[in-house]
Amino acid sequence: MMNFPFPPALRLLRWVIHGTFAILLVIALAGVARQGQSALVAGGVALGVLYGMGIVIEGRLPHFGEPAHLMLGRVWLVVVTFGWAALALAAPQFVWLAFPLFFAYLHVLPLAVALPGVAVLTVAAIAASGWHEHGLSAAQVVGPTIGAVVATLMALVYKALHSESEQRRELIDDLVRTRGKLVEAESDAARLAERERLAREIHDTLAQGMSSIILLLRAAHRDLADRPEEAGRRMAEAERAARENLEEARNFVRALAPPALQHSSLAAALHRIGATATAGASTRIRVEVSGTPVPLPAAYDLALLRITQGALGNVSRHSTAANAGVTLTYLDDMVVLDVVDDGRGFDPEAATGFGLRAMRERVAALGGALTVESAPGEGTAIAATLPLPPVAEVRT
Repeated sequence: MMNFPFPPALRLLRWVIHGTFAILLVIALAGVARQGQSALVAGGVALGVLYGMGIVIEGRLPHFGEPAHLMLGRVWLVVVTFGWAALALAAPQFVWLAFPLFFAYLHVLPLAVALPGVAVLTVAAIAASGWHEHGLSAAQVVGPTIGAVVATLMALVYKALHSESEQRRELIDDLVRTRGKLVEAESDAARLAERERLAREIHDTLAQGMSSIILLLRAAHRDLADRPEEAGRRMAEAERAARENLEEARNFVRALAPPALQHSSLAAALHRIGATATAGASTRIRVEVSGTPVPLPAAYDLALLRITQGALGNVSRHSTAANAGVTLTYLDDMVVLDVVDDGRGFDPEAATGFGLRAMRERVAALGGALTVESAPGEGTAIAATLPLPPVAEVRT
């Protein structure tokens, strides 16, 4: 009728009760067998088989507590009770089988029904004992009564342990479900974070590279008739930018370092970006390095490179600036990247584009800060400040 998910103590208690029934039944069968009462031996064996069948079926049917399950258990209990009553009236040896039946009543029936049932069973056991002895003694009354009381108390403890076990199981189930939801939430957060990372990378690499190519080709087209040599130089730069963009895309897929950093320093990469970021436009870009350069972790180099690409991309597309400057400053405890221009500026509070948000996220991920100063008609200044990491964390 059930697969008991109980603690070992509860399972041991159940088998002690079943073992008590078996021992008392064997003692009773031995007694009637010595008296040559083969019919009672057969009846006792049949009662034992019926009791054992109930235990076996109980262990095979799932979902304890369902109506069909409880109904089967109660039918089984009624049949066992009548079988015991018949044997108890036929031979006094079977009277003491009432003791394990007390537990069966308290286990199968609701407490409000089980307690009166135990009382009736106790009275029946006392009556059967008096029937065989042709009278009642104190021992015949006290014995079954004490047995009923002990069984009731043990059954109440059993039910309390069972209830505690069920509460613990439900708590574990809740914890498992909560853990599953937490894992799912963490997975969703990881997917969102990865999506944000991909968006930043695409914005700061592929999109900026394509913008440079477009500007170079426009300039080449404009110079094609009057200055063919200049147009050729622009087209060569566009071809080189396209190759770099293609390499960026391949490395992006392979999660490698950007080509600009694979074979050169951060300062050299910034100079190359400054030379191509506003190609074909009238903006003059100056790239400077201040202080003593120190090795930085790959994440620092990548973040500073992407911020420079994004900032100069905005200069070329939106600022109409005549001059722009990129300054990388190495201080004792931090590295600072400044990108300034004298373009038309904007209101940072009203900016809704992805570029500035991507810059802030990159800097925040490394424990730094991003400052944007701008106003309409007054140019723009972007400063990214990153704390220098311990020497052990720096890429060698």
